[in-house]
Order: sequence, then structure tokens, then C-alpha cells
Amino acid sequence: MLAYNYPVLSIFWTMLEFFLFFLWIWLLIVIFSDIFRSHDMGGLAKAVWVLFVIILPYIGVLIYLIARGGSMHERAEKQAEQSQRAFDDYVKKTAGASGSSVDDLAKLADLKSKGVITDAEFDAQKAKLLS
Repeated sequence: MLAYNYPVLSIFWTMLEFFLFFLWIWLLIVIFSDIFRSHDMGGLAKAVWVLFVIILPYIGVLIYLIARGGSMHERAEKQAEQSQRAFDDYVKKTAGASGSSVDDLAKLADLKSKGVITDAEFDAQKAKLLS
């Protein structure tokens, strides 16, 4: 029954419209994120671009892509590098923190073996470091 009311060409046309709709939404998200990620524009310029893209969506998007599309990948790459650097710093800091606990335990064991601290003090400091 559905095949007679909804021919194959209409199905393909509907799929194309659906795909183009989601492509349009993705393009708007990319452009808005690029507008707000850009550090070379001031607040007024960003507001004008946002209004232009909202009020005249097709023309605004096309003009934005023509005017600023060439440097969109540079801003995205710079953002990715900053994120990677922040992640690497976090990993180094976290890995270094666990190494310092091991070093502290080694120092405590050395102090205990030299008789500077008692077994009770060693156990208390060890529990404190491991918690």
C-alpha cells in the first residue's frame, strides 16, 4: 500500500532533503563555533556576523565562507593544539604526582631504616600518603 502512495523517487528526494537539512545544521554549528572561537574579531564584529547569519541565513553563510572560510581550519587547528597541550600538561602533572608519592614512601622507608622515625610514625605517614 505504501509503495503506491510513496514512489521510489519521492523516497530518494525525502532522503536528500533530510541529508541537506542535517548538513545545514552542521554548517551553522561550525560557523557559529568559528565566530566565537576567533580571537581576531571584536565583540561587535561577532555580533554583526551572528545577526547576519541569523537574519539572512543562506546569504550570510555563503558570505562568511567566502570572507573568512580560508582561515577557519587555522583557528580549528590552533584550538586543537591548545587542547592537546592542556591534556599533555595534565597527564605530566598527574604522572608526576604519583611518582612523588612513591618518592615520599622511599624517603619514609629510608628514615625508618636509619631509626629516625618509629614504626608507628612510619605507618601513620604511609597511610597519610596512600589516602
